Amino acid sequence: MNNEIHARMTNRRQMLSHSGMGLGMLALAGMMADEVKADQANSSSAIATDVAGGTSLSPRLPHFAASAKRVIHLFANGGPSQIDTFDPKPALEKLAGKTLSTELARDKRLGGVAHPSKFKFAKHGQSGTEVSELFPNIAKHVDKMCVIRSMVTDVPNHEPGLMMMNCGDIVRPRPSVGSWALYGLGTENQSLPGYVVMCPSGLPTAATANWRNAFLPGIYQGTHVDTKYTDPDELIANIENKFLVHDQQQRQLDLVRQLNKFHIDRRDDDPQLATRIESLELAFRMQDEAHEAFDISDEPKHIQEMYGDSLQGRQMLIARRLSQRGVRYVQVYHGAGQPWDSHAAIEKNHPRLATECDQPIAALLQDLEQQGLLEDTLVIWGGEMGRTPTVQLPVTASPGRDHHSDGFTMWMAGGGVRGGMTYGSTDEVGLKAVENRVHVHDLHATILHLLGFDHTRLTYRYAGRDFRLTDVHGNVVHDIIA
Repeated sequence: MNNEIHARMTNRRQMLSHSGMGLGMLALAGMMADEVKADQANSSSAIATDVAGGTSLSPRLPHFAASAKRVIHLFANGGPSQIDTFDPKPALEKLAGKTLSTELARDKRLGGVAHPSKFKFAKHGQSGTEVSELFPNIAKHVDKMCVIRSMVTDVPNHEPGLMMMNCGDIVRPRPSVGSWALYGLGTENQSLPGYVVMCPSGLPTAATANWRNAFLPGIYQGTHVDTKYTDPDELIANIENKFLVHDQQQRQLDLVRQLNKFHIDRRDDDPQLATRIESLELAFRMQDEAHEAFDISDEPKHIQEMYGDSLQGRQMLIARRLSQRGVRYVQVYHGAGQPWDSHAAIEKNHPRLATECDQPIAALLQDLEQQGLLEDTLVIWGGEMGRTPTVQLPVTASPGRDHHSDGFTMWMAGGGVRGGMTYGSTDEVGLKAVENRVHVHDLHATILHLLGFDHTRLTYRYAGRDFRLTDVHGNVVHDIIA
């Protein structure tokens, strides 16, 4: 098509807007010009200089020098018990089988009898950080880790807990942490998605809302990969066109790009169309690199053995490969549903779950360090909440723990975090975080700080106001930053 033909392509709506409505539209545009410019300025000020230029995924500079360039978020879905993993409570031994207080007896979650951990804790590393026997391999890396024992969240239920941990809000649709990171920094690899979510055999509670872009442009949404598959062709299905050679696809894409540009040039702003254009182009570029990135068969045998031949081992190794190739944010779920949600049989279920991920996570930390990536890769482990120090009612022969939101544990490593330390504490029986409480908003503010952002300035203009990940909350936890 040439420009002369384009000029004659006018539909009825365009004809009306150009004639009878033209003067009114012109007047309205003048009235709203200042507001539109302000919105655009505020949105564009959220991110700094576009280094590569061109697309929404091009790498950009943060507000200040960053400690971390990328994030690997290991999500222990369902809420692991801090009392059985990283927060020892020996005082529970003396109270075993007793009601902690009459006041607590009225709380259906905390009203059960005290239930000490059946797992032994020991000190590890030069730091002497105490870790449960459930994680013998991870325990070897405690000097790289900051264990936060005073995490708190708003609601002790899975869906709002997942929404808060991933998106900073328990109800309203908000962009996920990975989407904010990608929006702020772009990605270093234009042939792979900048935000990848690995979740095998189904979706967690709240499903794809956990990695949504919400009001951010759609190109910043997480790309889900079902890692139950081992063949790279199944992991990233339909990425290759078996009926068109590369040059034919390129010509086809060039034509689509030309038509899309003609369409979008005649509209002031159409983010959905812009996202579709960028997604098509990313999918085309992925054919050159995605298959190789997800294919772990070319890794040395000793590396594959270090991670282990298991689902979690494959996920962790792929996470390292993606991070190594410039993917900005990788999230790895430990199964679907609530695998750590041990309302019963915790002495059976937690060891099984810990065995599945202990070796692979330890291998990831070791491999990142050997590759020289750990110093600027932030690794995060934890769930959406913790578990109660009491046994869930009614008491059975195979007891478990209920949900708990006021005092649970997460740990971070690499990416500018101080290793070999614990931060915050719960009371002697683990009922409440009492020292250096860290709300999820504080965690998010700290993650963004490590990525080089002032969380109060990383904003996006939407519906007449500036939104941010931490809303009007959040304080950076400077004490855990190296």
